[in-house]
Amino acid sequence: MNRTVLAVSTGIARVTGAALGPYQTAMIRIGFSATWLLFLLREFPHRQELYGPDGPWNWNLAEQLISINGAFTALTWSDGQFWFETVYVLAVLSSLLLLLGWRTRAMSVVFMVGVLSLQNRSIFMGDGGDNVLHLMCIYLVFTRCGQVWSLDERRARRTREARARGEHVVDRAGPALWGVLGLVLASAAFLDKLNGDWFVPALLWVLWSAQALWWAVGRFARSGQSRIMLDVVSNIVHNGALLVIMAEACLIYATAGWYKIQGSRWQDGTAVYYPLHLESFSPWPALADLLSANGVMVMLVTYGTVAVQVAFPFTLFNRRVKNILLAAMITEHAVIAVVLGLPFFSLAMIAADSVFLPTSFLRRLGGGAARARGRLWARFAGGGGAGAGLPGQRGPKGQRDSQGQPGPQRSGAPNEPGSAQVPGPAGGPGDHPGDPENPDHTHVGFPA
Repeated sequence: MNRTVLAVSTGIARVTGAALGPYQTAMIRIGFSATWLLFLLREFPHRQELYGPDGPWNWNLAEQLISINGAFTALTWSDGQFWFETVYVLAVLSSLLLLLGWRTRAMSVVFMVGVLSLQNRSIFMGDGGDNVLHLMCIYLVFTRCGQVWSLDERRARRTREARARGEHVVDRAGPALWGVLGLVLASAAFLDKLNGDWFVPALLWVLWSAQALWWAVGRFARSGQSRIMLDVVSNIVHNGALLVIMAEACLIYATAGWYKIQGSRWQDGTAVYYPLHLESFSPWPALADLLSANGVMVMLVTYGTVAVQVAFPFTLFNRRVKNILLAAMITEHAVIAVVLGLPFFSLAMIAADSVFLPTSFLRRLGGGAARARGRLWARFAGGGGAGAGLPGQRGPKGQRDSQGQPGPQRSGAPNEPGSAQVPGPAGGPGDHPGDPENPDHTHVGFPA
């Protein structure tokens, strides 16, 4: 009985005391924002045909469909060319800023609005990666995805250093951004543009109001109890969203694997052969012919694909087997990107897979990127030597993960998010505890 109580209390402390998986959520943020940004940039010359008011799926057809399914899209607020260009440019800009980790709380919301607006405007465009991005952009707004590898983390570090020197730091960009977004949301509501399904408009109001409450409590509350409680709620929401992202990735692979088992071509081991010879999916015909020339290889790849997808959700509690299958799936998506010409589908799936990457590997990856950036900066700009790295690479002294690597996070199993207290993302209306905009942050949560 005592062991059960201790385990429950330890679990509660772990969930409420920190936003888990800072490196995994940073990878998700970077992966999906980069995927969407690259897609928008590649299709920029063709944006009119894909989503513009004069495209094959014109504005009237889109409005009729949306009146039936109630999907959210800002592109139906006006059929003008200027409004379409504005939404498209904002989608590109929000993707870039989210990739860099600037005001991640606000940018994740704007990123979600951009994804939903363009995808729901023309639902017949894109490939399977759109569905993954569609779901993940909603989950992302609930995460504290700017804890590491972000401009928010760097600003938090500089704020801590300034306050240690006795300087008074006031954030003005956060409240201004919050005010502008609130004005846009209120104007849309006043003009009755937020009709259709209630979920997305309600989510936007809840997120905007939550940021207002966070700022007000951080600015005016005299007691620290209310700030600690808000931080606990934020940690719980983040950890719940992270769990949903992991479950969604497992569900995608499980359903794909079990549906493949029911197909006759997958059963006889020839399914991989046919897409390699479809003209629409053969950017490199010679490479496709080379891969499909060996019947044994085709059979092994076919059965191996099914086996990996079906088995992956069951291997999450075995670190080594999970890592092997994860490497196999990432390699598979990389091959699909090249051989079948589906780069954005593959990037979206790799971004979803990154939530299971081991923390020690991600820290080494970040350290390598920081050293490379330092060398480039020292060579071309003459400043910041090899030691200049990405923010958030090192944690408190003496703290190590299960692989013995120093850092701010402890990992029981590589697929599990870390649990140490680290600053959350910024982008709200102003200073608040548990966030890079307010570095005066202590461990919170219910003690074990």
